[in-house]
Amino acid sequence: MKIALISTSSRPNSNSLRFVNYLLHVLAEEGQHEVSIVSFEKYDIPYVGQGTLQADKLTPFQQELISTWEAADLIIFAMPEYNWTAPPQATNTVHQLGGPVFKHLFDNKVFAMVGISNGRGGRQPALDMTTVVNKLISFTNSYSIVSPKLYESHETAVNLDAEGHFIGHEVYERTARAFLNYTLNVAQRWMSVNLVEK
Repeated sequence: MKIALISTSSRPNSNSLRFVNYLLHVLAEEGQHEVSIVSFEKYDIPYVGQGTLQADKLTPFQQELISTWEAADLIIFAMPEYNWTAPPQATNTVHQLGGPVFKHLFDNKVFAMVGISNGRGGRQPALDMTTVVNKLISFTNSYSIVSPKLYESHETAVNLDAEGHFIGHEVYERTARAFLNYTLNVAQRWMSVNLVEK
Protein backbone atom coordinates (compact mmCIF):
# COMPACT_ATOMS: atom_id res chain seq x y z
CA MET A 1 0.00 0.00 0.00
CA LYS A 2 1.20 3.52 -0.74
CA ILE A 3 0.86 5.78 2.28
CA ALA A 4 1.27 9.57 2.49
CA LEU A 5 1.97 11.03 5.93
CA ILE A 6 1.28 14.77 5.87
CA SER A 7 2.49 17.03 8.68
CA THR A 8 0.38 20.19 8.39
CA SER A 9 2.40 22.37 10.76
CA SER A 10 4.57 25.03 9.13
CA ARG A 11 6.83 25.21 12.19
CA PRO A 12 10.29 23.63 11.86
CA ASN A 13 10.72 20.44 13.91
CA SER A 14 7.05 20.49 14.89
CA ASN A 15 5.20 17.99 17.03
CA SER A 16 3.18 17.05 13.94
CA LEU A 17 6.40 16.11 12.17
CA ARG A 18 7.46 14.08 15.24
CA PHE A 19 4.23 12.14 14.97
CA VAL A 20 4.45 11.34 11.26
CA ASN A 21 8.05 10.25 11.79
CA TYR A 22 6.81 7.99 14.58
CA LEU A 23 4.29 6.43 12.17
CA LEU A 24 7.09 6.02 9.62
CA HIS A 25 9.15 4.05 12.18
CA VAL A 26 6.18 1.82 13.09
CA LEU A 27 5.30 1.17 9.43
CA ALA A 28 8.94 0.32 8.69
CA GLU A 29 8.65 -2.58 11.16
CA GLU A 30 6.23 -4.28 8.77
CA GLY A 31 8.21 -3.39 5.66
CA GLN A 32 5.13 -3.91 3.45
CA HIS A 33 4.27 -0.33 2.60
CA GLU A 34 5.68 2.47 0.47
CA VAL A 35 5.60 5.47 2.80
CA SER A 36 6.23 9.15 1.99
CA ILE A 37 6.27 12.18 4.27
CA VAL A 38 5.28 15.71 3.30
CA SER A 39 6.01 18.53 5.74
CA PHE A 40 4.32 21.92 5.53
CA GLU A 41 7.50 23.77 6.62
CA LYS A 42 7.78 25.28 3.12
CA TYR A 43 4.03 25.79 2.72
CA ASP A 44 3.25 28.31 -0.03
CA ILE A 45 -0.30 27.57 -1.19
CA PRO A 46 -2.15 30.88 -1.63
CA TYR A 47 -5.06 31.38 0.71
CA VAL A 48 -8.59 31.22 -0.65
CA GLY A 49 -9.52 34.63 -2.04
CA GLN A 50 -5.86 35.58 -2.60
CA GLY A 51 -5.02 33.20 -5.42
CA THR A 52 -5.52 29.73 -6.84
CA LEU A 53 -3.36 26.74 -7.68
CA GLN A 54 -2.56 26.26 -11.36
CA ALA A 55 -1.63 22.70 -12.28
CA ASP A 56 0.96 23.86 -14.82
CA LYS A 57 2.64 26.38 -12.49
CA LEU A 58 3.19 24.48 -9.25
CA THR A 59 6.00 25.39 -6.87
CA PRO A 60 8.32 22.61 -5.64
CA PHE A 61 6.34 22.29 -2.39
CA GLN A 62 3.00 22.19 -4.20
CA GLN A 63 4.32 19.60 -6.67
CA GLU A 64 5.65 17.41 -3.86
CA LEU A 65 2.37 17.57 -1.94
CA ILE A 66 0.15 16.88 -4.93
CA SER A 67 2.26 14.11 -6.47
CA THR A 68 2.65 12.35 -3.10
CA TRP A 69 -1.07 12.63 -2.37
CA GLU A 70 -1.97 11.54 -5.91
CA ALA A 71 0.12 8.37 -5.69
CA ALA A 72 -1.12 7.35 -2.23
CA ASP A 73 -3.86 4.91 -1.35
CA LEU A 74 -3.96 6.14 2.26
CA ILE A 75 -3.41 9.75 3.36
CA ILE A 76 -2.90 10.49 7.06
CA PHE A 77 -3.06 14.14 8.10
CA ALA A 78 -1.33 15.17 11.35
CA MET A 79 -2.66 18.56 12.45
CA PRO A 80 -1.64 20.76 15.36
CA GLU A 81 -4.47 22.19 17.40
CA TYR A 82 -4.52 25.98 17.10
CA ASN A 83 -7.17 27.71 19.20
CA TRP A 84 -9.30 24.55 19.30
CA THR A 85 -9.37 23.94 15.57
CA ALA A 86 -7.23 22.80 12.63
CA PRO A 87 -4.44 25.08 11.39
CA PRO A 88 -5.38 27.38 8.50
CA GLN A 89 -2.79 25.72 6.25
CA ALA A 90 -4.59 22.36 6.52
CA THR A 91 -8.08 23.65 5.78
CA ASN A 92 -6.84 26.00 3.05
CA THR A 93 -5.08 23.10 1.35
CA VAL A 94 -8.19 20.98 1.03
CA HIS A 95 -10.25 24.01 -0.03
CA GLN A 96 -7.75 24.86 -2.80
CA LEU A 97 -7.50 21.26 -3.99
CA GLY A 98 -11.23 20.54 -3.79
CA GLY A 99 -12.12 21.92 -7.23
CA PRO A 100 -12.42 20.31 -10.67
CA VAL A 101 -8.70 20.45 -11.57
CA PHE A 102 -7.59 18.41 -8.56
CA LYS A 103 -10.75 16.41 -7.82
CA HIS A 104 -8.87 13.16 -8.52
CA LEU A 105 -7.06 13.70 -5.21
CA PHE A 106 -10.33 12.85 -3.46
CA ASP A 107 -11.14 9.73 -5.50
CA ASN A 108 -10.27 6.14 -4.53
CA LYS A 109 -8.48 7.22 -1.36
CA VAL A 110 -8.67 6.54 2.34
CA PHE A 111 -8.07 9.48 4.67
CA ALA A 112 -7.29 9.43 8.38
CA MET A 113 -6.99 12.31 10.83
CA VAL A 114 -4.67 12.93 13.79
CA GLY A 115 -4.86 15.94 16.07
CA ILE A 116 -1.57 16.95 17.69
CA SER A 117 -1.24 18.67 21.05
CA ASN A 118 1.60 19.61 23.35
CA GLY A 119 -0.83 19.19 26.24
CA ARG A 120 -4.20 17.44 26.40
CA GLY A 121 -6.03 18.09 23.16
CA GLY A 122 -6.18 17.37 19.47
CA ARG A 123 -9.71 16.07 18.97
CA GLN A 124 -11.21 19.21 17.43
CA PRO A 125 -8.81 19.66 14.48
CA ALA A 126 -9.26 15.99 13.58
CA LEU A 127 -13.05 16.31 13.75
CA ASP A 128 -13.07 19.55 11.77
CA MET A 129 -10.92 18.12 8.97
CA THR A 130 -13.03 14.95 8.90
CA THR A 131 -16.10 17.11 8.24
CA VAL A 132 -14.42 19.18 5.50
CA VAL A 133 -12.85 16.21 3.69
CA ASN A 134 -16.10 14.23 3.83
CA LYS A 135 -17.92 17.21 2.33
CA LEU A 136 -15.35 17.52 -0.47
CA ILE A 137 -15.61 13.80 -1.26
CA SER A 138 -19.36 14.28 -1.60
CA PHE A 139 -19.09 17.57 -3.50
CA THR A 140 -16.66 16.14 -6.07
CA ASN A 141 -18.83 13.00 -6.39
CA SER A 142 -15.79 10.90 -5.52
CA TYR A 143 -15.52 7.43 -4.03
CA SER A 144 -13.31 7.71 -0.98
CA ILE A 145 -13.68 7.27 2.74
CA VAL A 146 -12.47 9.01 5.90
CA SER A 147 -11.62 6.43 8.54
CA PRO A 148 -13.96 6.84 11.53
CA LYS A 149 -11.17 6.35 14.07
CA LEU A 150 -9.17 9.49 14.73
CA TYR A 151 -6.21 9.89 17.07
CA GLU A 152 -5.46 12.54 19.67
CA SER A 153 -1.73 12.83 20.26
CA HIS A 154 -1.54 14.18 23.82
CA GLU A 155 1.71 15.56 25.28
CA THR A 156 3.44 14.74 22.01
CA ALA A 157 6.87 16.13 22.94
CA VAL A 158 6.84 14.10 26.15
CA ASN A 159 6.06 10.85 24.34
CA LEU A 160 8.13 11.25 21.13
CA ASP A 161 11.64 12.59 20.67
CA ALA A 162 12.64 14.99 17.89
CA GLU A 163 13.13 12.12 15.41
CA GLY A 164 9.78 10.53 16.24
CA HIS A 165 11.08 7.69 18.43
CA PHE A 166 8.77 6.63 21.26
CA ILE A 167 10.08 7.69 24.70
CA GLY A 168 6.92 8.07 26.77
CA HIS A 169 4.04 6.35 28.49
CA GLU A 170 3.01 2.88 27.28
CA VAL A 171 -0.61 4.02 26.92
CA TYR A 172 0.47 6.49 24.25
CA GLU A 173 2.19 3.86 22.15
CA ARG A 174 -0.56 1.29 22.65
CA THR A 175 -3.28 3.70 21.52
CA ALA A 176 -1.22 5.13 18.63
CA ARG A 177 -0.52 1.64 17.31
CA ALA A 178 -4.20 0.71 17.71
CA PHE A 179 -5.13 3.77 15.64
CA LEU A 180 -2.63 2.84 12.94
CA ASN A 181 -3.71 -0.81 12.82
CA TYR A 182 -7.37 0.17 12.56
CA THR A 183 -6.57 2.68 9.81
CA LEU A 184 -4.55 0.14 7.82
CA ASN A 185 -7.39 -2.40 8.10
CA VAL A 186 -9.93 0.13 6.84
CA ALA A 187 -7.63 1.07 3.95
CA GLN A 188 -6.95 -2.56 3.00
CA ARG A 189 -10.67 -3.38 2.98
CA TRP A 190 -11.49 -0.27 0.96
CA MET A 191 -8.76 -0.98 -1.58
CA SER A 192 -9.71 -4.64 -1.94
CA VAL A 193 -13.34 -3.68 -2.66
CA ASN A 194 -12.21 -1.17 -5.28
CA LEU A 195 -9.99 -3.78 -6.95
CA VAL A 196 -12.91 -6.22 -7.15
CA GLU A 197 -15.18 -3.55 -8.68
CA LYS A 198 -12.59 -2.58 -11.31
